[in-house]
Amino acid sequence: MNDEAITALWHGVRLTPTQRRIAHYLSVNAATAGYLSAAELADRAGVSQPSVTRFATALGHDGYLGLRRQLRDIAAAENLGQGQHDQREGANRAQAALRAEAAGLIRLADSLADLTAVDRAARLLAASRPLVVLGLRAAAPLAAHFSYFARKILPDVRTITDGGSSLGDQLEQAHAAGASAMLAIVLPRYPRESVEAVAAATAIGLGVVGLTDSPVSPVDGRCAVSLVAPVGADLVFDLHAGPLSLATVLLQAICDADPGQTQDRLEAFDASAARRQLFTL
Repeated sequence: MNDEAITALWHGVRLTPTQRRIAHYLSVNAATAGYLSAAELADRAGVSQPSVTRFATALGHDGYLGLRRQLRDIAAAENLGQGQHDQREGANRAQAALRAEAAGLIRLADSLADLTAVDRAARLLAASRPLVVLGLRAAAPLAAHFSYFARKILPDVRTITDGGSSLGDQLEQAHAAGASAMLAIVLPRYPRESVEAVAAATAIGLGVVGLTDSPVSPVDGRCAVSLVAPVGADLVFDLHAGPLSLATVLLQAICDADPGQTQDRLEAFDASAARRQLFTL
């Protein structure tokens, strides 16, 4: 499914948090959402039926039926998407989900034809001493993964993967130590603490780079730079190949922001690893 065709439906429209939940559901279930009733869409998006009607009205329709027709037209134009094609060919659920994820990576690659946002984010993060990396709940493994490699090229990376009252303390301590930026990885179901941490970091003067899954994520628009990579929602638990790939692209851009420093630090790490016999190869 063409993500741009779906997100264009609400481009420029100021959505409420509830309407953002509906928009997010549509963005990841566009091929089938046009065949749901208003009540079914409300149930799956976790909102009330009147909220669905108000969402349709906010997009310029007289009611939900007009929006549903538009969703069906988009789905028909896209031949109902790769996932349904796989089902017609007899693919099992795992194959269909992974092929949809592969198609999502191709769309992500297409969206990176212009690397302006990635390069801007890289410069912001590379200049921060220390660099703060936030990832709570489902985003915690990706935050740890990013931080592991970032430490090979940056002198001080502080990872926050636990919430609670100490989260604010960690942000303030990092800022006091000289931090100027934070990478905030915020994935569905968008922990409230993550959204609040983005606001808190911005309030104390940190430039926040948001890595999230959708233009209607609750942190998109609240960050100095927003990078978007869709997650796969075809299995019980989300597939995160897109955010992981984009995080690695961002690491490459950080390397490219100061290639001399990157080379020096990587060589120093390799010498240390050899001395300590860290690896078998």
